[in-house]
Amino acid sequence: MVRRTALAGILFLGLLGAFEPGRAPAMAQEAHAIAMHGEPAYPAGFSQFSYVNPAAPKGGRLALSAPGTFDSLNPFVVRGSPTTVIRTYVVESLMARGYDEPFTLYPLLAAGVETDEARSFVTFRMDPRARFSDGTPVTTADVAFSFELLRKKGRPNHRLYYGKVARVERPDPTRIRFVFEAPDREMPLIMGLMPVLPRHATDPAAFAEGGLSPPLGSGPYVVETVAPGASITLARNPAYWGANLAANAGLYNFDQIRIDYFRDSNTEFEAFRRHLVDARFESDPTRWETGYDFAAVRSGEVIREVIPTGLPKPHFALVFNTRRPIFADVRVRRAILELFDFPWMDRTFYHGLYVRSVGYFDGSELSAVGVPAGAAERRLLTPFPDAVRKDVMAGTYAPPPSDGSGRDRTRLKAALELLEEAGWRPRAGRLLDGQGRPFRFEIMVNTREQERLCIAFASQLARAGIEAQVRIVDAVQFDTRRNAFDFDMVPFSWGQSLSPGSEQGFYFGSAAADSRGSRNYMGMRSPAADALTAALVAADDRSDLVAAARALDRVLISGTYDVPLFHAPGQWLARWRTIQRPGVPSLYGTLPETWWRVPQ
Repeated sequence: MVRRTALAGILFLGLLGAFEPGRAPAMAQEAHAIAMHGEPAYPAGFSQFSYVNPAAPKGGRLALSAPGTFDSLNPFVVRGSPTTVIRTYVVESLMARGYDEPFTLYPLLAAGVETDEARSFVTFRMDPRARFSDGTPVTTADVAFSFELLRKKGRPNHRLYYGKVARVERPDPTRIRFVFEAPDREMPLIMGLMPVLPRHATDPAAFAEGGLSPPLGSGPYVVETVAPGASITLARNPAYWGANLAANAGLYNFDQIRIDYFRDSNTEFEAFRRHLVDARFESDPTRWETGYDFAAVRSGEVIREVIPTGLPKPHFALVFNTRRPIFADVRVRRAILELFDFPWMDRTFYHGLYVRSVGYFDGSELSAVGVPAGAAERRLLTPFPDAVRKDVMAGTYAPPPSDGSGRDRTRLKAALELLEEAGWRPRAGRLLDGQGRPFRFEIMVNTREQERLCIAFASQLARAGIEAQVRIVDAVQFDTRRNAFDFDMVPFSWGQSLSPGSEQGFYFGSAAADSRGSRNYMGMRSPAADALTAALVAADDRSDLVAAARALDRVLISGTYDVPLFHAPGQWLARWRTIQRPGVPSLYGTLPETWWRVPQ
């Protein structure tokens, strides 16, 4: 889901026109679905999504695992570490997302949706069949209650988004309308994804405390048992009101879902080996390459698959803090990028399984990598002639290639030339500036895997006389220092959606560079990036959004704000053969709610 920040208010000043929050909104025709751009892919009366099997058999149990622990069943507040399954399986939103489109919503609790061309408001018509699991009807009163509760006591993103609503109206018992402070293309969809809580079974006074009391929802499952911190079991509600909705066809096929939590990854994997867990998404390339050599895999009882996704790949990188004088010069940053030997790193540590990252939207239509800038991009970039490198504009840019030896002399020579241009020269095995000060910085990490990676990179930097000290700190200190921008270099992974918007300002905007807690960890201040974020927000159709995203990708690549690392080619899924999945994945890969158990 695309996220907005307080910066959005700045970006929309030009769209306000004569809109007044107090004025009654102009009416529009009700529709069955709403898309961020363009038209919904599925017409009214559609029967199923493309990534499900509507004939999937119902029944049986699905056992999954999760790392860590939990101490709350309330994922809507900051307090505690909540389990992640409540939002998907127990509590529903007004509309359901289609996972084979960038950002489109279809009927769920709401049977219809209405907005105007400016998207200054949104109206939802409730499905009269909608019920909470105790049989109580879901009404507009519950929606209004949920909105007020989440705006006051919900997570920061809820308070931020719902703060853009000027007023709430209920024209009749079946409809609820949200009128926005300013027209906003995304807000109707944001409101469509709002979780709906039961007014009669939710205590506002205790809501922010979290806790382990099973919540009442309208979703396909109810909480059956909870072992605090260890496991949670959900049971399918046989009276689920929405079982026959098109948006639910082929979903929620298990009678029971159990999630066991493990503090140790080896113990979690052993549970899968012993078939105490039915399926797992693997994240460790070494384990994926060498750990699945056991009898059940050899016999075909366990299936391993690499499942493609259509989302932008995560941009995992070592981020320069350009607020530090040592990284203020882009030539220095490019020199350090020259010294990263990806083929050697991938072969030595990751069995050659990773793909090198380049830009911030890799693997999607939003990526500028390998694509020459089109006319629309060039128009957006015209006011900023120096913001994009020529090879990036031409679509010919690639990260510096290396010979994979870990000691590539060509790359070392190129790095030293850039460093010398920036005023750094090697002397007696050290890199010094004009005042004789050494080139020295710290890479802060918080896991042993990050430490191993960065120690190897530091050894490559040492060939140029650069002294990079790797420091591992605990998670609390890591988050505190990172959020305060108190670091030289730090690993981070930006995740992107297929519908980027004003959250890009939170990631890369000039105003966010000094805003503690933002994700502008590099401290970039780029008028071009700011303007392109505004263009993303203002995009009226998909082609405009793609052009703005690609132009932003080019600006970010050209700035060399980090050392891009790598990403997996897709989802690494291991499952026992008793669990089956649809043959066609969604843009998000395969989804557990689409799986089923093979009948005995």
